[in-house]
Order: sequence, then structure tokens, then C-alpha cells
Amino acid sequence: MLALLRRLGAMVLTLVVSSFVIFAGMYAAPGDPLTFLIKNPEDRTPDRVAAVRAEYHLDDSFLQQYLSWAKDVLHGDLGTSFVYKQPVADLMGTRLPITLTLVAMAALMFIVIGVGLGIVSALKRGSAVDSSITGVTTFLTSIPNFVVALVLVSVFAVQLRWFEVSGDGEGFAGRLYHLTLPSIALAIGALAVVSRVTRQTMVEQQSLEHVDVARSFGLSSRKIIWRHVLRNSLGPVVTMCGLIIASMLAGTVVIESVFGLSGVGSMLVDSINAHDFPVVQAILLFMVVAYMTVTIVVDVLYPLIDPRTRERSEAA
Repeated sequence: MLALLRRLGAMVLTLVVSSFVIFAGMYAAPGDPLTFLIKNPEDRTPDRVAAVRAEYHLDDSFLQQYLSWAKDVLHGDLGTSFVYKQPVADLMGTRLPITLTLVAMAALMFIVIGVGLGIVSALKRGSAVDSSITGVTTFLTSIPNFVVALVLVSVFAVQLRWFEVSGDGEGFAGRLYHLTLPSIALAIGALAVVSRVTRQTMVEQQSLEHVDVARSFGLSSRKIIWRHVLRNSLGPVVTMCGLIIASMLAGTVVIESVFGLSGVGSMLVDSINAHDFPVVQAILLFMVVAYMTVTIVVDVLYPLIDPRTRERSEAA
């Protein structure tokens, strides 16, 4: 219970600090917000300028503006877009499904394939198969995802014409089809990392005493792998997968831009270029909250996967 309270306290503190840093960054951005709120110079009459400054609290101090913004966020009001003149929450609501579907597809790919390759590599340790998997995953880890994205577009979309170059698709099947290449580009690097973590963890587990004891009792290799090696290796693997999924939300910025997807990541880039501060603040805050949520879920799942963690926590 005490550990849970400490975790919640750390989460609240992190969220407060993150929101302050995000707002401060937008506050310190070059340029007068009035130039983005009133784009037509002919409309910048004294009365219009005064009304806009009062509406957006531009005459208040930095701390007052932050507290006002934070209060609105707590009430579900993320502000109004400077560019679209619409509530930011509504704009994000139309973009989030694409980004979340992209992350979900990429996560499914790198978890299934990455863990599978790691298991095979660990079981075939020292063989040509192990060397091949290790070499390929090492190579994939060193390639930026935007390079992978450009290669995929060039080969499978432009030359082979198996996929569309850009677009989100219509309907469930159409969206999955359009998001196949982006999800592969997003998952490649993560797949390599998860494969290597799985292999390393399983190799370490195979050298522990409880595995030797299981062998001495005559258990089959399959039972030893599934009951003792793989099960005890899941903790670090699940933790790594959770951290990668959380960080993928920021990684979608590049992928969505390359593939022309109308997700939250591409909206962040467009909003930065257009100096649409409320949208930028809301998306960055969303990424922080999403990252924290995923890490908390991993912390909750870890003791269920490895009961020894819960026992050590209760003993402490």
C-alpha cells in the first residue's frame, strides 16, 4: 500500500513538473501570439487587440497564465486552436484513433516477432541461427525508423505498388491496409531490441541453479524452457515492451509525417510550424500522460508475472 502511494505521489509530481515545463516552453517561444490570433493586420484595432488579449489572458503574469491553463485542463478544457478555431479536445479526438491503431499494430508486431526470435536465438545459442538473428537484430537497431520508412515506401509502395503511398484508409480493413507499412517501420527497431532482451534474459535464466535442479529431476527440455526459463524471463521482457510502447507515441511523429497519416504526431508537427500553441501543449501533455499510464500498467502487471517481486516489496 505504501509503495502504491509513493508511486501515485511520484506520478502526480511528474505530471505537474511536465505540465509546467510544457507551458513554459510555449510561453518562451519566439513571436507575439497576437500575430497568430489576428492574422489580418487590418483587424488589429485597439478594441480587437484588447478583446483578444483579455480572452487569452495575455496580460496576466506567467504564473497566472499557467495556473489558468492547468485549471482548465483539469476540467477537461484543452483550449481552442489558434488555426482551426475549434476546441483542441475535438481535434485530438479525430486524430487519436489513427495514432492508437498505428501503435497497437506496431506493438503486436514487435512483441510477437521480437519475443519469438529471442526465444529461438536463446534455444539455438552458439549456432548459425543464433548468429544470424543476432547479426540482423544488431543491424536493425542501428537504422533510424525514418530511414526504414523511406525504404518501405520506395520498395513496396512506389516500385511494387503493393501499398498506398499515403492516406489513412476508409473502414476497418482499409485502415489496417494503409497502416501496415507505417506499423512495420515503427516496429522494426523495437523488434530488434525486444529480441535481444529476450535472448539475453533467457540465456541468464538457463545458467541459474533452479534450472539445473529441474534437469536433475529428469524434466524434459520443453517443460524446463516453458516452466522455468521463459516464465522467469517474462518480467524484464514485459517491462521493456511497456517502455517501448510508451515511447512509440513520440515516435509516431516521424512515421506519420513520412506516410502522410492524419494522426496526433503529424498534427503536432503541423501545429509547431503554425505556432498553434494550445494544440502543441495538449499533444505534449497527452504524450506525457500516456507514457506514465503505460509505465504504471507495467508496474501493476510485473508482480503478477513474477510473484517474487511482490514478496520482496511486501518484505520491504
